[in-house]
Amino acid sequence: MPNRHFVVIGLGRFGSSIAKTLYSLGNEVLAIDTDEEIVQSMADSVTHAVQADGTDEATLKSLGIRNFDVAVVTIGSDVQSSVMATLIIKELGVKYVITKAQNELHAKILYKIGADRVVFPERDMGVRVAHNLCSSNILDYIELSPDYSIMEITALKEWEGKSLRELSMRSRYGLNVMAIKKNNDINISPNADDIIEAGDTLVVIGGTKEVSMIEKEQMK
Repeated sequence: MPNRHFVVIGLGRFGSSIAKTLYSLGNEVLAIDTDEEIVQSMADSVTHAVQADGTDEATLKSLGIRNFDVAVVTIGSDVQSSVMATLIIKELGVKYVITKAQNELHAKILYKIGADRVVFPERDMGVRVAHNLCSSNILDYIELSPDYSIMEITALKEWEGKSLRELSMRSRYGLNVMAIKKNNDINISPNADDIIEAGDTLVVIGGTKEVSMIEKEQMK
């Protein structure tokens, strides 16, 4: 899967987390915020960081927003600003817009004006959202700490028909398979001879770097 172009508007803790993770996964990321200090601090963590008003249509046009695959609007507690930014971005032609909401009413408004997905920071960690955006194979992602993560991933085509022993997940990726889901059945203690089949879901745990490696490989 080719790398995509993301624009993240609003660089609070949630937005910064999304922007940095998307960039670390090899994507092009434009990060926008009105705070010059925040923008400068993000300069080395994304492709481009720009100080700008995410609710100004002319500014967003000049930044070429219409050319981005996904826009992530994570403006802080200003409901009106997040609504305006979402509306303008959709009107400019961005196909997929994901916006942070403060509450259920805010979420309803965002969906009505065209947001494709609404997230709540309390429920959706920035890192988790970023990984889900990057790949349809990544079903869930939980960062246990800066060093360790758990990921649910749909079995890759090249894994089908092979045993865990043949796949050598630990030596190849540095990951341990915690469980295998087959339809409604969950094997919570898989052994080396278990065969991976099409549609299986693997729950793996490992270093965040290693998890990122397998993610990049399956996006190729």
